[in-house]
Amino acid sequence: MKRLPPLPALHTFLITAQCCNFTRAAEQLYITQGAVSRQIAGLEDHLGYELFIRQARGLDLTAEGREWLPRVQQIFGLIDAAVEQIGEKRETLQLKAPTCVMRWLLPRLLQWQRERPDVPVELTTTVKHGVDFHREQFDAAVMYGAPPDSALASCHLFDEQLTPVCSRPMLEGPMALQTPADLQHHLLLHPTRDERDWNAWLKAANLQLGNVSKGQHFETLDLAMSMASQGTGVAIGDWSLIGDDLSAGRLVMPFELKVKTGLAYYLVFPDKPGPSPKLRELMGWLVEQAQAR
Repeated sequence: MKRLPPLPALHTFLITAQCCNFTRAAEQLYITQGAVSRQIAGLEDHLGYELFIRQARGLDLTAEGREWLPRVQQIFGLIDAAVEQIGEKRETLQLKAPTCVMRWLLPRLLQWQRERPDVPVELTTTVKHGVDFHREQFDAAVMYGAPPDSALASCHLFDEQLTPVCSRPMLEGPMALQTPADLQHHLLLHPTRDERDWNAWLKAANLQLGNVSKGQHFETLDLAMSMASQGTGVAIGDWSLIGDDLSAGRLVMPFELKVKTGLAYYLVFPDKPGPSPKLRELMGWLVEQAQAR
C-alpha cells in the first residue's frame, strides 16, 4: 500500500485550489507564501504529478488537480462533521474574554451556571482584544473594538459609552461634584496607561482641565472602578459595563453625559461549522442580558 500523503499538505492543497493563489492561501492558513509553495511542491513530489499550472497571472488546476479537489473536499467535510458532532458531546463550553468586560460578564455567567448547571462554561481572560479560532480552542469569544472582520460570525452586545463615576460621598460636602468644572479639584483615575477616555469625554463636554495628566493610571478598568468606589478619585468608566455597580450604589454618575466612542463589545464565533445548540443558547441568553441593561 502506497504511503498516504500528509494531511496538512492536503489541507494546503484544498485552500490553494479554492483561491488559486499562493498569497491568498497563505493569508487564510496563517503561514508564509513560501511555506504554501513548498507544501504544494512536496505533495506533488509525493504523488508523482503536478496539481497546479503555474502562470504569471496565477494558478490553474491540472487535470489531476481537478480530480483531487472534490475528493479532498469530501475528506475535510467528513472531518468537519466529526468535529462538530463529537464537539457537541463536550460538556464544557470554552469562552474567551478581555479583562475589561469582566464586571459585566462574570456575574452573568454565574447566573447562567445557576440556571443551567447542565451547560458549564469555562472562561479564559486576557488583556488582549482578539481571538484566532484556527490556533485557539475556544467555542466563542467576547471582543472589544471595531466591528469584527467579516470572516467571523458575530453578535453585537453593546456600545462603549464613557462617563465619569465616583463614590456617593464625593457628591456631598464643600468639594462636592456639582458641575463638570468641579472635576478640576479632584484626582482623575484613568483605566488605561493613556488618557484617551478622559480626553474624549471632556471634549464632548466642551471642557478643558489642567489636571488630566496629573491623574492616576491603571492597567485595567476594574482597578480604576475599584479605586473610584473607595473614594480615591473620579474614574472614567464605561456605562455599559458598570450597571451592576450603579444599581448597588458602589458607584454613582455625577453627570448625565455619556459619550459613545464608536467601539463596542461583540460575541464572535467561527462561521464554520457554526455554533452548537448549547453555544447558540448561551449566546442568545447573553445578548438578551445585554439588551436588558
